[in-house]
Amino acid sequence: MRYTVKISYSGADFRGWQKQPSDPSVQESLEAALAKLLGGETPVIGAGRTDTGVNAIGYVACFDGPESLVADDFCYKLNAILPRSVVVSELVPAAPDFHPRFDAVKREYTYFIHRGKDPFVEAWSWQCGYPSLDFDAMNKAAEYLIGTHDFSCFEKKGGDNKTSVCTVSEARWIPYTPTHAEVMGKVFDCPGGKSYWYFRISADRFLRNMVRAIVGTLVDVGRGKRSVEDFAALILPPDENAPKKTLRRSLAGESVPGHALFLSSVEY
Repeated sequence: MRYTVKISYSGADFRGWQKQPSDPSVQESLEAALAKLLGGETPVIGAGRTDTGVNAIGYVACFDGPESLVADDFCYKLNAILPRSVVVSELVPAAPDFHPRFDAVKREYTYFIHRGKDPFVEAWSWQCGYPSLDFDAMNKAAEYLIGTHDFSCFEKKGGDNKTSVCTVSEARWIPYTPTHAEVMGKVFDCPGGKSYWYFRISADRFLRNMVRAIVGTLVDVGRGKRSVEDFAALILPPDENAPKKTLRRSLAGESVPGHALFLSSVEY
C-alpha cells in the first residue's frame, strides 16, 4: 500500500534531500529508518531535490508499506529512529500511482534574512548587513517574477529539466518579528529600518538554485547595484521551444547561502 509522509528537516547535517554516493542525505536517513522499522528495504520518493544545507517544513515523500500501519504509532516509532534533525508529522494512505514530485501543482519557498547581528537566528537566517536596502524597490522588482516566464538566467547548470519555463504566483518581501524578540522584547536593530525580513515565492515548479539566485539578485536591486528595469530584463517571455540557458547565469546576481532557505509548502 502506498503512503505519503510529511517531514520537516534542518538541512545543516545533509548534502540535500537526494541520496549521495558518500555524503549524508535526508532521503538516505528516512530510508534507513523505514528499513529498520518495517524490517526490509523501503525506497522513498520525494517531492524534489533540496540543495546542501537547505531546510524543509512539510516536505512530502511516499513509500510502499503494509496495510496495517497506524498513523500515530508509526510516526512515534519512526521519529524515535530518525536523527534529531528530521521529524515525521503525518502518515496518510495515497493512491497507488501517487508521485510526490510529478503530482505537485505548487511549491513555496521562504528565505529569511536579518539586517543586524543576532546569534539567535544565525543558524536559519542570512545576515544581510549592507548599510541600506530598499525593500520597496526589491518588491517592485519581485512583481516582474509573477506569471509564466523563462527563468534560465537564475538556473544553475546540472539540472535534468527540459525547459526553464516556470509559472510564479507569489513573490514578495515581508517584515517579521522572530519569536525570541517578540517574547523578550529585544530586537537586534540595524540602522535604516526593520531588522528581520523573509522572501516568499510560490510557483508550479522551480529550477536548480533558482530561489537563491533570485534573492541574491533582488538584494542587488535593494543595494542600488542594479535597477528594477535591469532586473526585469533578466526575465524572458515564455517559449517552450527556446534553447535552454537562453540567458547566461552570470547575468544575474550571486546566489545567497542555502542555510536560510526553506521549502515551506507543497500543494497537490
